[in-house]
Amino acid sequence: MDGGAREIAPRLAATEACVQRLVEASMKTLLGVTFLASEYSTGPVHAGRIDSLGLDANGAPVVVEYKRGTDPGVINQGLFYLSWLMDHRSEFEHLVRDRLGATAAAQVLWSGPRLICVAGDYTRYDLHAVREHRRSIDLVRYRFFGADFIGLETLAAATGRPTQSRPVRRTGLERALRGRMADLAAAADEVLLGLGDGITKVQRKHYNAYRRLRNFASVCPPQRTKVHVYLTLDPAEIDLVPDFTRNVRGLGHHGTGDLEVRLRTEADLERARELFRASYTAA
Repeated sequence: MDGGAREIAPRLAATEACVQRLVEASMKTLLGVTFLASEYSTGPVHAGRIDSLGLDANGAPVVVEYKRGTDPGVINQGLFYLSWLMDHRSEFEHLVRDRLGATAAAQVLWSGPRLICVAGDYTRYDLHAVREHRRSIDLVRYRFFGADFIGLETLAAATGRPTQSRPVRRTGLERALRGRMADLAAAADEVLLGLGDGITKVQRKHYNAYRRLRNFASVCPPQRTKVHVYLTLDPAEIDLVPDFTRNVRGLGHHGTGDLEVRLRTEADLERARELFRASYTAA
């Protein structure tokens, strides 16, 4: 309709602090990270300040560094602070305990610390360096639109070293009972990892999480007759099907996500593909 739309040109922030304030105010929505602290001091020896500290949905410590434009030092600076954090675990756990409670502090996932860089842009050397690095690093480009809107785009992501899980020995009967569901869980794993680039699989005690910048799916260990998958979709926007999809918002469960998908057969997995992709796209 003529006159019904207008173009809003993207722009960089006036200052780095503008980006930091906006992201910190909505960190869980924008990055999938619970905000813990801003301008966190590393003490007189290291003489630095970490822009933002947080905890992601899987319990992994997160360092967030911001730059207004392009800064070739942003990754090295962030890695310096990430290294400091790994050497000061008890201090970070104390911070988590103060902000989120003792349970969250006891479940910090030290095997998967993350660095998230939010900047106006990156060099091609930055993009290459991230893919070669052993740490979990996300390079996120921002743009402001008007006075109140921000857009984030993940340009590169490194998964870091995979978390190794200890194999569990089962009896012959358990293997027989769980065999079909284990195969179904393995098939769901293949589908989720095949949705696109930049997917990280994080293994926790009670579930496997699948993450882009944020979690988009969690798969619990197979039960005797079904496999539970949790997606970060709004159940209110989904046509729920009895015994297949369920709204678990506010209900306790392992993993993250408000939409539960129950897989019992290969046919269930096929009809769940569209939901998997929708959750991946939204993340």
